[in-house]
Amino acid sequence: MTAAAAPDGPPHGITGGGLLRRAFWRQRRRIALGMVLVSLHQLCEAMVPVVIGQVVDRAIAPSDRTALVVGIGAMVVLFAVLTYAWRFGARLIVAAEMNETHLLRVEVARRVLDPRDLDTDLRPGELLSLATSDADRAVDAVPAVSWVVAGVVGLVVSAVVLLRIDVLLGLVVLVGVPLVLGIVQLTTPLVARRTSDQQASLGRTAAAATDLVDGGRALRGLGAEEHAAQRFVASSQETLGLTLRAATWRGVSLGASTLLSGLFLAAVAATSGWFALQGRISIGELITVIGLAQFVAEPVALVGACLTAVAGALASARRLADLESLPHVAADGGAARGDGEPLTLRGLTYGSLTALDLDLARGELVGLVAHDQADTDALTTVLAGRARPVEVGGRVLVAGVPLTDLPVADVRASVLVEAHQVELFEGTVGDNLLLGRRDATAGQRDLALAASGADDVVASHPDGLERRLTDRGAGLSGGQRQRLGLARALLAEAPVLVLDEPTSAVDAVTEAQVADGLVDLRHADPDAATLVATHSPALLDRCDRVVVLAGGRVVAEGTHRHLLGTDPAYRSAVTR
Repeated sequence: MTAAAAPDGPPHGITGGGLLRRAFWRQRRRIALGMVLVSLHQLCEAMVPVVIGQVVDRAIAPSDRTALVVGIGAMVVLFAVLTYAWRFGARLIVAAEMNETHLLRVEVARRVLDPRDLDTDLRPGELLSLATSDADRAVDAVPAVSWVVAGVVGLVVSAVVLLRIDVLLGLVVLVGVPLVLGIVQLTTPLVARRTSDQQASLGRTAAAATDLVDGGRALRGLGAEEHAAQRFVASSQETLGLTLRAATWRGVSLGASTLLSGLFLAAVAATSGWFALQGRISIGELITVIGLAQFVAEPVALVGACLTAVAGALASARRLADLESLPHVAADGGAARGDGEPLTLRGLTYGSLTALDLDLARGELVGLVAHDQADTDALTTVLAGRARPVEVGGRVLVAGVPLTDLPVADVRASVLVEAHQVELFEGTVGDNLLLGRRDATAGQRDLALAASGADDVVASHPDGLERRLTDRGAGLSGGQRQRLGLARALLAEAPVLVLDEPTSAVDAVTEAQVADGLVDLRHADPDAATLVATHSPALLDRCDRVVVLAGGRVVAEGTHRHLLGTDPAYRSAVTR
């Protein structure tokens, strides 16, 4: 199989609605019991005016003390039930919401951290927004639907009671409630669109903020802080505008629901009052009708607000579903590891690479000098497994087996690419060193630190390996980050190690020390193969051989000193 094998397709093809249905299924026990309890609360709320009306007609009007005591006892029981039903029902629904939010965040993180890599142009800030804001908003559907069910229960009970009191009053409720909800629903699609636009813009702004923080030092060096800040302000203003528009339409939807509920309440109250004057209903029934009319306004408004919340949740669920349905860049093959040469490239084409042939033997340390940085970037992208297979031509063999035929875990265990931009994580120096090899001994760790010149980074701080690092190692200099990254890569002891300008941020003395340590440590393992993309004469002079790339292919090969004497372009590239 060649490196141009097709990537895997969308893993689930899930939709926004499907994601919400999955959320309800996963939390079905909590949600079901929670719905029962909050529905019981609404039922008890609806029965409060009913019991009051019965007390008035059967105890107060005829002055029946026994009936009054029974009625008061019934009220006490009713309020106790509705109070505890709400407390425990709401607790279950909130627990379901929090658990599902956690699961969604973990799923987003798992997708982002999948070693096969996602085929997406989303920036880190946008992915962060999906894992936080969108996950929170999507799960808003869980309590919203629960409240809708409870509200409908309250409305149905109210309608039944009203029908028993007077058919016309019952019909007013049965016709009026769907009418109110239908009108409110007209704004739901627009709320969903506005919310989706808002969340997308929020993701872009988060990405801009992440870029601004990451590139702070470079921006200060270029004197471009003001321009970068203006771009962020413009993005933030766009997000603010979209947020206000989304909030406006949510407010319109909620306001329409409240207004129509109030008008509906007034109509029911006026009709029941007229019937009481005519003697069509009793005083107790009048109190019940007025009480139910006031109560009905709450579930009607609740249902309207929750439908609006569901619309917003669906918009975020669609964004999460789009992420979950993204294909992976790398294929996960099933071939076993071979015993061929560590790395073989034949006719590799990708990006600026046109027809690259390169062999890396066991125990060999090869320097790579590219006249165009794009060639190095393309090569490291392919070897790191970040290139779309459909864009890669030729053959990439790891231990004699095509790269795309191997399981991703075996590829990662066989080939380690340490990028020029070192990524350090919040935690201790020791934790960062052990990320790629948790079982490393103290002796192996010290050897890697010495070989990379990072031992003085540890020794220069009183906490040593326990020194706390901020995000991306912001408290370290560029050279310190680079040496810690190199130490981490060396400690992993990968069969094939690819380094991209590992000493570009250190001084000449340290560079020479690192060159000696790197060569000694990698040569100590007769099976280890190392490819170092660099323009450092100190490193190149210690390599077993050097290959030169130009126009996307190898144009020269030999030792560093031989190329210095025979290749003017090489001499110019490494001595400038």
